[in-house]
Amino acid sequence: MNHTLLASALLAALSLTACDKPTVVNVPTPVTTPGPAGATGATGATGTAGGTGATGATGSMGNTGATGKTGDGNTVIVMPPAASAPAN
Repeated sequence: MNHTLLASALLAALSLTACDKPTVVNVPTPVTTPGPAGATGATGATGTAGGTGATGATGSMGNTGATGKTGDGNTVIVMPPAASAPAN
């Protein structure tokens, strides 16, 4: 019985050490900073002019409006009221 207990304890210890996972070390990535700006390049050549587009279609004509009412011969002139003095 003592041999069985000793053998099972030894087997348990070996099986647990076989499952031991090593510690993972995360190495930080280096931060890069941009250097100074370089000289400005030369201006490029001007492009060629594009082609003219096609002319659009003519729209449809509207209906003729109705004839207006004939006046009665009296002209009325409406005068705006005189400006009043500002109140203080």
